[in-house]
Amino acid sequence: MYMTSFSRALPPVLLIRFARSAGVKTTPAEIKKGFKKAFAEPWPERLRYEGDGRPFWRYAVATATGCPDETYFEELYQHFARGDAWKVAHGAPEALARLRDAGVKLAVVSNFDSRLRPILRDLQVDTLFDALIISAEIGYEKPSREIFEAALNALGVDATAAVHVGDDPTNDKQGALAAGLESWLWKVDVKSFGELADRILQPATRSLR
Repeated sequence: MYMTSFSRALPPVLLIRFARSAGVKTTPAEIKKGFKKAFAEPWPERLRYEGDGRPFWRYAVATATGCPDETYFEELYQHFARGDAWKVAHGAPEALARLRDAGVKLAVVSNFDSRLRPILRDLQVDTLFDALIISAEIGYEKPSREIFEAALNALGVDATAAVHVGDDPTNDKQGALAAGLESWLWKVDVKSFGELADRILQPATRSLR
């Protein structure tokens, strides 16, 4: 079983605080629009998140905030390398622990950079997972089949015995389905971690491909 969407970044107001410290005026709407633009555009490299991901994040932050200042970017980048910049979703640790206690194998499959492992340690959730599959480490990003296969291999399970949960219709749902996994879209197919655990542990309710 593969799990994503158990944590999220703090809201754009934090980016505004950093931007204003650099003398940049912006709004939450402008930041969201800028990030959406940056993520929608083709990236010249094979992967967005190679190594520490700095080149892509530098571009994304400059596009979202209108501030290309390197000092501002580095302060923001380092801030989001710490667990206190992220919030674990309500009910996630309890549901994940319940699944692990029942013998369900869990993995993170994430398009992210090398900061993810220390972030998960800071959040004290890394021990809930049997494997962490991070695009920057394996050289493939969702929706590539290879990143899902890496997770299956790490857990030692067949695709037909796994379900991937994520919040992106293309990277998560379509990518997982193409790799032969069952796939649930977060907040559409499954709406809470309690519901998720119930469905995993009650096979008769699992059919949501």
